[in-house]
Amino acid sequence: MKLQQLRYLQAIARYNLNISEAADRLMTSQPGISKQIRLLEEELGVPLFQRNGKHLSGMTPVGRRILAYSDTILREVENIRSAAEEARDEQAGDLRIATTHAQARYILPPIVDAFKHRFPKVRVQIHQGTPRQIAEMLSHDEVDFIIGTEPLIPSGQVIMLPAYRWSHCVVVPAGHELASEKAIPLERLADYPIVTYLDGFSGRTKMDADFRRAGLTPDIVLTAADADVIKTYVRHGMGVGIIARIALEAGNDDDLVPLETQPAFSENITRIGFRRGAWMRSYMFDFITLLAPHLTHEQVASAVQALDPEGVERLFANTDLPTGQPAWS
Repeated sequence: MKLQQLRYLQAIARYNLNISEAADRLMTSQPGISKQIRLLEEELGVPLFQRNGKHLSGMTPVGRRILAYSDTILREVENIRSAAEEARDEQAGDLRIATTHAQARYILPPIVDAFKHRFPKVRVQIHQGTPRQIAEMLSHDEVDFIIGTEPLIPSGQVIMLPAYRWSHCVVVPAGHELASEKAIPLERLADYPIVTYLDGFSGRTKMDADFRRAGLTPDIVLTAADADVIKTYVRHGMGVGIIARIALEAGNDDDLVPLETQPAFSENITRIGFRRGAWMRSYMFDFITLLAPHLTHEQVASAVQALDPEGVERLFANTDLPTGQPAWS
């Protein structure tokens, strides 16, 4: 049995049993992958895939079990490499982060800047995607951390730590009839056309729940994945904007007026997550603390020992999380 055969098995399963796509992603040949899978099946004496002619139609039950073992083996191989790399030079390596637009655009720049000053030899990769996409990146070991707000991976194999809290605000152009209001009742806000986030982005789940609790159905006329687009359409008069307060920028957004609501929108919590059992380089602990100072090495180590997501939540139940601030704070 060869590690490369396990990698091929993993790739085929990941790319919907499409050997051609798996070969393209691994930069190898389709016949080569097919041959290695056949050799693996012959060695094990069991079929790993169900076949319909020359095409794979599914995985056998034993194939799924072996795939799970393969994932663990390949992850441990990467941990061995990481341990050796850290021993050679603990100040050098890679830091791979998957996150959503809001975090990459408004929160991470000063944190990454501080991190690079501290660890100039570490290569930082930032991958942007939807909450589902970044969760998949972590599940496939493509990144070290995910950072996001919407529910991501409710799995005991992933540790999600609370980083900071933030809230939404209403934004209107200066001169808008609401611009002089101090706090807009949700009932009144619901009468206006609203421009806000797509479902599943930047706390939209909690915002919708706030309107439902008030018995209201807001008139959402346009949705977008990021605040920059929302602010652009608010400026063009498309409607009243609802965005994350952290997305307001001094200098760039001085023509927009932020407003509170009554009652206030529910707070959201942004979390940072990593796979249980992954090798944590020392500089990775430092990155976590730069993002969320309350997440010390000791706190992170305690979270790793928790047996389930509920245990992690209990660990931080009494922690006063910092508030994400607008970019000019």
